[in-house]
Amino acid sequence: MTGLRARHKADRQARILQAAVTLFRRDGYRAARIEDLAQMAEVSPGTVYNYYGTKGDILIATVAMEVEEVLSAGAAIIADPPEGVREAIIDLISVYYDHSLKYLSKEMWRTAMALSIEAPHTANGARYSELDRALSAQVVALIAGLQQRGEVAAGLDVQAMGEIVFNNLNAMFMDFVKDAAMTPQALKANVARQITALSRLIADKGETRGPAQAPAP
Repeated sequence: MTGLRARHKADRQARILQAAVTLFRRDGYRAARIEDLAQMAEVSPGTVYNYYGTKGDILIATVAMEVEEVLSAGAAIIADPPEGVREAIIDLISVYYDHSLKYLSKEMWRTAMALSIEAPHTANGARYSELDRALSAQVVALIAGLQQRGEVAAGLDVQAMGEIVFNNLNAMFMDFVKDAAMTPQALKANVARQITALSRLIADKGETRGPAQAPAP
């Protein structure tokens, strides 16, 4: 019976989150009503509040759902990254960005970020920060693996470099969600340009497999 109850609980939570994704995208996070969400998920409003105390809790849960899938995909790249510092880092970042709008709209991301900034010591703020740390740790792990493989300079502080790379990616993603007109393709192009330059600096003996930049006229 315990296993059955757990499955029923997981099913209800999944329905609630899927309804939240649909409703938040359709009506906007602030306009969406818990009563409509409950009806869409085929549960009572009380059930929604049993699992998630506030609408903000539901939004952060959708962020967690997004990021957990991203982390799983990223782990596969870290386990077997492509050759070349530039290619490996861009592959990992592309997984992050390609998945970023699967569940959340830009408006949902902006609201989730605002919740984490406004109340960093709440459960929502702590959960958001925890997810950021997990993503940062993946970038660090990738660069450490490339160093072990002899592609990153042996003396490089991979912890610091991974954090620098992630912090920059995070800032660029914030710019992306603030700009309604920017496309994921434009974001990835900007990141690729920066990673190409960075990879030349951190690669062992200055070698990368990225395309050479033409000299300025």
